[in-house]
Amino acid sequence: MYYASIGIISIIILVIVNFEALRKVKGSRASELRTQYRRFLLSLIAYFLVDALWGLFYEQRWIVVAYIDTMLDFSTMVLSVVFWVKSVVLFTESKSRLSKILLFGGWFIFLFELLILTVNLFVPIVFSFTADKEYLALPARYIALFLQMIMFFVTAIYSFVTAGRSEGIKKFHYVTVGLSGIIMAVFIALQMLFPFMPFYALGCLFATCAIHSFIYREKDIKYGLEMENANQKAYRDGLTGVKNKLAYLESLKELELQTKESSLEGYGVVVFDLNGLKVINDTLGHDAGDEYLKSACRIICEHYKHSPVYRIGGDEFVAILKGSDFENRELLKQKFDELIDENLRTGSVVISSGMAVFDPEQDDSYTEVFIRADKSMYERKTALKAVSR
Repeated sequence: MYYASIGIISIIILVIVNFEALRKVKGSRASELRTQYRRFLLSLIAYFLVDALWGLFYEQRWIVVAYIDTMLDFSTMVLSVVFWVKSVVLFTESKSRLSKILLFGGWFIFLFELLILTVNLFVPIVFSFTADKEYLALPARYIALFLQMIMFFVTAIYSFVTAGRSEGIKKFHYVTVGLSGIIMAVFIALQMLFPFMPFYALGCLFATCAIHSFIYREKDIKYGLEMENANQKAYRDGLTGVKNKLAYLESLKELELQTKESSLEGYGVVVFDLNGLKVINDTLGHDAGDEYLKSACRIICEHYKHSPVYRIGGDEFVAILKGSDFENRELLKQKFDELIDENLRTGSVVISSGMAVFDPEQDDSYTEVFIRADKSMYERKTALKAVSR
């Protein structure tokens, strides 16, 4: 029973340690590598399961099912070797002749295994069971395992050579892959010497734990950060760096949900519109207009430091006031208007703004608050234009 229990324990540990790696991924080349490594892990799970069942069947001396299971045992074992080779080649990012030879070697060993197992159905050359129902390892078994051991050693050397040509964290990763290959090769050698001990399962478990600890976990964190950065870029305005209209619409959904759930203590909305941008674009060019936009955005962000600012149109911005900015909204608006009045006199950036506050007694949605703020902004814009004439 100990033989079967090791296989079951190996499955449990592998799934727990590599839970994220076993999830499906789509997309880039990085996800292609994750997909290939996932196939390797799935082939190991299949092998662990078949190997555990072999221990159970053999202990009960159910020879017919044990025979079938032995065939599957050898097949899943060599399949894991193929997926390992493909993962290593993909991981090292090599398209050299040697990498192609490695892939060919992996498939050659797999086909050789299928051939000798087929022959074994008629003439026992890999394994057999005696009249006393005892398992008997035959010469072809040792040849097949020896070839697999050599393949693991070769991929290990291949990884070490690649590490020698690399530096930094990549060098460390390639060394880890090489050591993992050595571990699996050594445990296959032990499996050859001790047929009734699940050494290959243990070797694969140790190797995958090392890969997870020193490579996959780090790459998964990096992959997550890259995805997070990509999401952040998708929600950022390319010119000003503040949140864009997509982020604004997402925020509105959250506000509307909080409004329905009555979980909002209160918020304010400030709508901004730049004065004179079209004139600057027409007379000085769009580069000057872009600088004008960025200057205006800096002024808004400096005044409303604790509120999200969104660019929702060409020269339109919105700030949603919460927390301290909401509590100090009147003072902030007063200081902002004073600065704009000074800018108007000195010929600097002029921004019209209007503010409105959510009133749960009269407002059923964000739109109503925005409309009042927008109306206030246009009143301010008209006043500023009147002064500038």
